[in-house]
Amino acid sequence: MAKGLRFRTARDLFSACPAVARDMKAAPTDQPSIEFCRALLAGRVPEEAVTFCAYLLPERAAVWWAHECLGNLAELLGDRDLELLALVRDWVGEPGNLDHRAAVVEAVEVPPVTPVSWIALAAGWRDSGPVIDQAAEFPTAHAVSAGILAGLARVSLADRFAVLSAFVEMGIQMAEMEAQQQSADAY
Repeated sequence: MAKGLRFRTARDLFSACPAVARDMKAAPTDQPSIEFCRALLAGRVPEEAVTFCAYLLPERAAVWWAHECLGNLAELLGDRDLELLALVRDWVGEPGNLDHRAAVVEAVEVPPVTPVSWIALAAGWRDSGPVIDQAAEFPTAHAVSAGILAGLARVSLADRFAVLSAFVEMGIQMAEMEAQQQSADAY
């Protein structure tokens, strides 16, 4: 396991982000976060691994992960979702660009009605300040999880677990890369 992982154990994540307990039924353990996530994937409700990853990743990385997941489902998405994916891609690439920030905030549908509108909402929450109600704790992670799970609901039952597994592994890899980058930046 990478030394710089945001939350060393599942219990660390649950302690730092109490909202995750409202989004999942699994109880935290002292397992390392990556092991816990893989155990969720192998468990009774494998979708909880998506939720755990959404909270495990830093917000911008979580939005990018969701963008990548839903980008892999492009053939299942409508034109509006494809437009939103492009806005999210631009925002992640240059989050400080005021034009990208404004486009994402303007595009946000409240309440979100499609998988990618959840991801746009996550990006909008991340940067909007008071424009979007942020009453919920950790709204970005919640929206990322909701968007990915809504996208997975469009996948055929025969393919769903394989796609879910690929998405979770991608999230785990991103968490490990983020941890390595944090460790490198510390030197």
